[in-house]
Amino acid sequence: MKNIFITGGAGYVGAILVPKLLDKGYHVTVIDLMIYGEDVLPQHENLNAVKGDIRDLELMKKLIPGHDAVVHLACISNDPSFELNPDLGKSINLDPFEPMVQIAKENGVQRFIYASSSSVYGIKDEPQVTEDMKLEPLTDYSKFKAECEQILKKYESDDFTCLTIRPATVCGYSPRLRLDLTVNILTNFAVNKGFIKVFGGEQKRPNIHIQDMTDLYCELLVMPHEKIHGKIFNAGYENFKVKEIAQMVKNVIGDQVDIKTEPTNDNRSYHVSSEKIKQELGFVPQHSIEDAVRDLKEAFDKGVIKDSFENEKYFNVKLMQNIELT
Repeated sequence: MKNIFITGGAGYVGAILVPKLLDKGYHVTVIDLMIYGEDVLPQHENLNAVKGDIRDLELMKKLIPGHDAVVHLACISNDPSFELNPDLGKSINLDPFEPMVQIAKENGVQRFIYASSSSVYGIKDEPQVTEDMKLEPLTDYSKFKAECEQILKKYESDDFTCLTIRPATVCGYSPRLRLDLTVNILTNFAVNKGFIKVFGGEQKRPNIHIQDMTDLYCELLVMPHEKIHGKIFNAGYENFKVKEIAQMVKNVIGDQVDIKTEPTNDNRSYHVSSEKIKQELGFVPQHSIEDAVRDLKEAFDKGVIKDSFENEKYFNVKLMQNIELT
């Protein structure tokens, strides 16, 4: 595998993954709308960063041939931003998926790695939510993620390795930073406001450090076909209550941080088991939630993150409202 095609490669995860792949000697093509800026990716002779839309099938037919693997990250990426414009969400998260898989398979791509979501399970009472449990997605975002999983299954073959990853919520610093994710939100408040506001607190949230998430994608590109083909893996590990995450943030930032708890009607609680990926692939994360908090604090201290409450580029919903993406 030498040539890697990444959709959404200038996003939160892609901005960490792409430099890792370049460092490993891959040639990388990225397609991304670049709505959060084109400066999040490095200048590199082996990088072809295309400002483009995965819904443009003629463009995809030009770009995908010649690649050995596709890593599909592109999506409208959380429920609130999805609900702003459901038609837009469907047009990006579902409609172009099958044509893209077809183009990849017909043009000799050997491996297709799909980033689904642990939200496809919905709310489960079981203490360990495993990959074989029934999917009960609650939102259009998670329903379309589940539908794409089923579409990909149809195209599996001995010469087209298909794999689905269901990541937990990713946390930590990225050049294309999101401050609308649990750990990152709490850290932003702790560092810049001196307090953390927790709504409820008993809800569980699974998390994975962005360095572990991107290391996993790198490993999946070199794993033997028989180990991963047709498989679905959760990628999470750290299932903690929101109030426990808040305490971790306080432990890193300092005792001066005040944790304020307020009631909430939103008691959605998610917890996933990552035992399968540990047993079958030997993947165990090397970074913790506390590491993510430290990385963010370091970036704040260096002045890398500016206007962390006002700048719309850190918040998917705010930016999508303002640019009126269609």
